[in-house]
Amino acid sequence: MTDPTLAAPHTPADLPTRIQHYIDGAFVDSADGDTFDVLDPVTNRVYLQAAAGKKADVDAAVAAARRAFTDGPWPRMLPRERSRVLHRIADIVESRDARLAELESFDSGLPITQALGQARRAAENFRFFADLIVAQSDDTFKVPGRQINYVNRKPIGVAGLITPWNTPFMLESWKLGPALAAGNTVVLKPAEFTPLSASLWAGIFEEAGLPQGVFNLVNGLGEDAGDALVKHPDVPLISFTGESSTGQLIFANAAPWLKGLSMELGGKSPAVVFADADLDAAVDATIFGVFSLNGERCTAGSRILVQREVYDEFVERYAAQAQRVKVGFPHDPATEVGALVHPEHYDKVMSYVELGKTEGRLVAGGGRPDGFADGNFVAPTVFADVPPTARIFQEEIFGPVVAITPFDTDEDALALANDTKYGLAAYVWTNDLKRAHNFSQAVEAGMVWLNSNNVRDLRTPFGGVKASGLGHEGGYRSIDFYTDQQAVHITLGKVHNPTFGTR
Repeated sequence: MTDPTLAAPHTPADLPTRIQHYIDGAFVDSADGDTFDVLDPVTNRVYLQAAAGKKADVDAAVAAARRAFTDGPWPRMLPRERSRVLHRIADIVESRDARLAELESFDSGLPITQALGQARRAAENFRFFADLIVAQSDDTFKVPGRQINYVNRKPIGVAGLITPWNTPFMLESWKLGPALAAGNTVVLKPAEFTPLSASLWAGIFEEAGLPQGVFNLVNGLGEDAGDALVKHPDVPLISFTGESSTGQLIFANAAPWLKGLSMELGGKSPAVVFADADLDAAVDATIFGVFSLNGERCTAGSRILVQREVYDEFVERYAAQAQRVKVGFPHDPATEVGALVHPEHYDKVMSYVELGKTEGRLVAGGGRPDGFADGNFVAPTVFADVPPTARIFQEEIFGPVVAITPFDTDEDALALANDTKYGLAAYVWTNDLKRAHNFSQAVEAGMVWLNSNNVRDLRTPFGGVKASGLGHEGGYRSIDFYTDQQAVHITLGKVHNPTFGTR
């Protein structure tokens, strides 16, 4: 459903006209003075210039972060001291959630209500790791009278954080929180499409009392700033969220230095609806699962597999509800799907929509919504009867487009669910307890939701298998990634050494 009742797109007050890097506690231009355009996704007009970082800028940021790590107080603070700073960061983010959401919505095209939820989740990420680092305990093993073995956990150094353009502020917090909690210093390279909210971190961190040089930010293109960060010899850790093809490049470019890598990559996640499922709940959840965040979400259930007994009913209900999803300007609280982030991405999504018309049966959407002649707006689009060989079944679209495919047996459903190169998430709708658990065990996905949609405790691991990623973050897995674990062994009694060289 489309109803552009608001007369004009909204422009937040006091927008900057330029964004700089933040290096060693100061805002600076690129060493060569280069900039790039940043667009408003509703009008596709340039609204600011951002500093375009290159190798020289990354070198300066890494040098500052390295000094802060080797000479500064942050890595040597007690966990409780770092925790207080992180809690202050969370307090500041919470107090500014409306402004953060307004800027995020304007910059990314996300509906304002969903952007507000992401801002609040960013605060919670910092609060979670502020508590976790204080509660962190490490292993100690004792053999009475003989030996003690214990673990020292130490920050590693400069963490390179490369973040995507979907929900950028929240995903930045997801990496910044544990990296800083563990005592590392960081260089953040945000996505070039959405640098606005990332530019706010510097002021938040300064106000919270984060020492100079601990946080550094370099804007720029992935092939310039991102590549230089990945290849820098003084950056032992890279955490990346983005496309699988980019992850492959990062993996190759980081290999000569044997860097620690955590990569959350693409997905083409199945939502499997069995005939015994609660169809009301399944339709609602699968609508939300692919159309929330404009469909620009890695865990989107963009392949819906439906058992044949309820297939026709499901498709009819799903298509009707998809047509009622409200497309609107991002700042309208009634909007459920806003504008895609950038014209390049809009063109990609629309190319898949046109392809889908040759691969499946179009039952909803299929083009630009009525009333939106400009901007990156795509009507929620539903294709039914999609074969598993179709590109819209196999390839990540990352937009409000869904493919629905029938299946007959549990074995058919599992084969279809696993029939892509991706393995990030899966959703299973059934009232059969045994089937739910057995299917979860067999499906090739890093995360499975049973009769639910994207409810996740921050203590649980987040990550995928196959082409969907390398490693896991979340809870203690994040602390493991951002720290070195050193085993210390002590003899308590007589030293039990073999004696060499006595003859």
